[in-house]
Amino acid sequence: MNENGGMPHRDPSSQPSKPHRVVVGLSGGVDSAVSAWLLKQQGHEVVGLFMKNWEDDDDSEFCSSRQDWLDAASVADVIGIDIEHVNFAADYKDRVFAEFLREYQAGRTPNPDVLCNAEIKFKAFLDHAMRLGAEKIATGHYARVRTIADEQRGMQHQLLKGLDPLKDQSYFLHRLNQAQLSRTLFPVGELPKTEVRRIAADIGLPNAKKKDSTGICFIGERPFREFLNRYLKSEPGPILDERGRKLGQHMGLSFYTLGQRQGLHIGGVKEKGAPRGGGEHAPWFVAEKDLTRNALIVVQGHDHPALLYGELTAQDLSWVAGYPPAEGPLAAKTRYRQTDAACELRVDGSISTIRLRFADPQWAVTPGQSAVLYDGDVCLGGGVIECASRVHPPQEAGQAATV
Repeated sequence: MNENGGMPHRDPSSQPSKPHRVVVGLSGGVDSAVSAWLLKQQGHEVVGLFMKNWEDDDDSEFCSSRQDWLDAASVADVIGIDIEHVNFAADYKDRVFAEFLREYQAGRTPNPDVLCNAEIKFKAFLDHAMRLGAEKIATGHYARVRTIADEQRGMQHQLLKGLDPLKDQSYFLHRLNQAQLSRTLFPVGELPKTEVRRIAADIGLPNAKKKDSTGICFIGERPFREFLNRYLKSEPGPILDERGRKLGQHMGLSFYTLGQRQGLHIGGVKEKGAPRGGGEHAPWFVAEKDLTRNALIVVQGHDHPALLYGELTAQDLSWVAGYPPAEGPLAAKTRYRQTDAACELRVDGSISTIRLRFADPQWAVTPGQSAVLYDGDVCLGGGVIECASRVHPPQEAGQAATV
């Protein structure tokens, strides 16, 4: 038993060979708080750093940055470390938010958390930490770093999945490179979330029971469409089914994503002569955004063929090792929390585009999202989905055009 009455805490991370000066990104959440405590227990010189990445509506009921800062400062006080408040809002707006808006205006659905990690948390934050004399940085992400010896390329740093399959965040970190990983520690990467919560409670952290943050950092819990409407021009248009029948009107294609079910505000369509209870009122899902007609194409049923894809093309590639993996069988995720899907990798001659062909159909593959490749637990990197091909082409199934 430890002094707090709990079970002894095992060392969850592969410790560096000697103590380091480590700057930890304290977000106000429990994961980064426990990360800081673990590092201090391991003998490192730990400094906390709170990143403010958004300030356009800091006094909004939906913006939690002020409370997060108070929580982070309280955690630093309990652990006994210094903490600095740094404003990266200008960097975030230029490097992440501007790209986020460009993608939505082009009809795609971007993933700003991926870009935030690459451009802010492991670039602007890393640079600032180095200026503070840090040898390493640390965050509360559920991922791991492993260093191996490669006969041809020397020491290589691999990005591994977090051991808790329900919390693994390697998908969001797949754009990190060798230089970034060489200076990064993920102290909770080998722990289940339940143990992180237990440690936080055992040592009396004030945020031990704090709810996990969800959604995009600059949007918080606010209605997503309401937020986007402040920055993007709304161009209403028709909502059509696969046969071209008008079912309603959308608010603007930018406000919808493939596979979306909620917020369509359309009812079922009853076929002439269809039997009662024959499924004519199955839920509608977004299957396509037709930019030329400014039309939103919807289909009924989660497993409708128009939502199933067998192949995708991705660009804007980033590889953890610095070079692409060999062509052949691998696994991939096309969205966070998705189960790894077996696929075949093909790299084009210019190494600027990859093609993934899946063994089983993938649901609602969405341009703008990330396709991330894995070899077992090793995250190899990936790219931004450019387009995808349906398992059953429209001419065979009478559906809308391929995305």
